[in-house]
Amino acid sequence: MLPLLALFALTTWQIAADGPLRGLDERAGRAVVGHGPAGLTEFLADLGNMQVALPVLGCALVLALVRGARRAPLYAALTMGAVPLLVVPLKDWIARPGPLTDATGYYPSGHAATAAVAYGAAALLLAPYARRPWSWMMPVAAVLLTTATGIGLVLRGYHWPLDVLGSWFLCGILLLPLGLSCRSTRRSSSRTPRC
Repeated sequence: MLPLLALFALTTWQIAADGPLRGLDERAGRAVVGHGPAGLTEFLADLGNMQVALPVLGCALVLALVRGARRAPLYAALTMGAVPLLVVPLKDWIARPGPLTDATGYYPSGHAATAAVAYGAAALLLAPYARRPWSWMMPVAAVLLTTATGIGLVLRGYHWPLDVLGSWFLCGILLLPLGLSCRSTRRSSSRTPRC
């Protein structure tokens, strides 16, 4: 958790203080905006919309509850609920302009945070119920969907790269307790996973 916290603090400090990383970030962002097929990059960016990501998490919550899990679905829902409580005040405080607008409130990315927590929590909730050869696919799918969202957000010009990275660092911190809870519960139950 400490490395993620340090990376999040460094990223936030660089953006807030107009540090050298911010300048590099904005040059890199300008260089890639508009690249890639517009329809595909828009689709990827939309993976971070609440209308897309929250139903995925909702299905995972229901499945985990049906399978007998109690604590992990509650922790996952609370983690998702923490996203706007943390991201919105940070956006207001940092007041970073976006790549294609003078409007502010772009750091950290709410869409990247929504995707990271929704897909990450869904993977953590569902992994215990996947058959052994396929259980590795849950976290891989979560990483791919989260990464695809970030790429879409940057290529469409909705966010700077560090807006996305900062969200991922923050969400890694948020997801770590849920992951530890699921892991410790799986170890304690030899019969059925009940995270």
